[in-house]
Amino acid sequence: MSIELINIGFGNIAAANRIIAIVSPESAPIKRVIQDARDRGMLIDATYGRRTRAVIITDSDHVVLSAVQPETVSQRLNDDANSDD
Repeated sequence: MSIELINIGFGNIAAANRIIAIVSPESAPIKRVIQDARDRGMLIDATYGRRTRAVIITDSDHVVLSAVQPETVSQRLNDDANSDD
């Protein structure tokens, strides 16, 4: 089994097959998810101090903050999946 990796911005890489959802950080429920992950020590901040534009939720219950748009991360996932064909 190979591990599929995806660039989530600024040279940060995540395991593509572990991603459950890529969402915008604007809504109150997602802000609560972020705070809950921070409180549990399950938050990974990959923004390099920039504005959070995408919140990536993994199957291991980690929450990853990214400074790239959710659409960009999604496109990279799709491009990676299509390149395997």
